[in-house]
Amino acid sequence: MVGRALGIDLGERRIGVAVSDSEGRVATPLTVIKRSGSRNRDHQKIAELVDEYEAGAVVVGLPLSLDGGIGPAALGAQHEAQQLEAALGVPVLTHDERLTTVIAEQALAESGLSGKARRRRVDMVAASVILQGWLDSTNSEAQP
Repeated sequence: MVGRALGIDLGERRIGVAVSDSEGRVATPLTVIKRSGSRNRDHQKIAELVDEYEAGAVVVGLPLSLDGGIGPAALGAQHEAQQLEAALGVPVLTHDERLTTVIAEQALAESGLSGKARRRRVDMVAASVILQGWLDSTNSEAQP
């Protein structure tokens, strides 16, 4: 395990960010970065979070199609993940994010938040779902 990790939900307009605890067991929604129009500037904001939280890895959601195939969105996420890895200096991994936004929206709806409040938070909650899925799979692989 790499210790603390950041989870990233790449969107066209917003980037959801989540962080794990230092033991790499629990993911928590952290923030939403609004896309600036400059990928380098957006990646710099993520780099600042990596430094601030001393993350040893970044996990980017990979939007596979429902049948598990790699379509244009997944190719774009893989390409941006490669760019992020070059910019961050820590491993950048991808993790299947199928249905994470649906799960995040359901959780926020159940919390009683208004539609506007849910829209502001859904990206970072989706990032935490992505990160938690990766943490769970990584920790279960490490068990004897």
